[in-house]
Parts: sequence; C-alpha cells; structure tokens
Amino acid sequence: MSGKADEVKGRVKEAAGAITDDDQLRREGKVDQTTGKVKQTAEKVIDKAKDAVQGANRNT
Repeated sequence: MSGKADEVKGRVKEAAGAITDDDQLRREGKVDQTTGKVKQTAEKVIDKAKDAVQGANRNT
C-alpha cells in the first residue's frame, strides 16, 4: 500500500474512533497516518537517490 493510502486509511480510522469513542481505533488511525508519512518520506529519499545516481552516470 502506498504511503498516501496509509495516511488516508489512518485518517478514516481515527475519525471512526472519535465518532464511536473507540480509543484503540483512534490510536490505530494515528499509527497508520504516521506509517504513511514515513513511507512517503522514504519514497522521496529513494527517488532523490535514484536521480543522483542517474545524474552521476550521465556525467561519467
């Protein structure tokens, strides 16, 4: 699952937990959101690393 999808899923879970007063679901939602943000950051780092490698290969 992509980082953005995890983040959205987390928002939905957190909202559902707030509506139903379910602290466990609310916590799971926050964890999913954080996981999504971490995945998105990792994806950006990987993309930048790939770009740097490709740039280095073009310059050699």
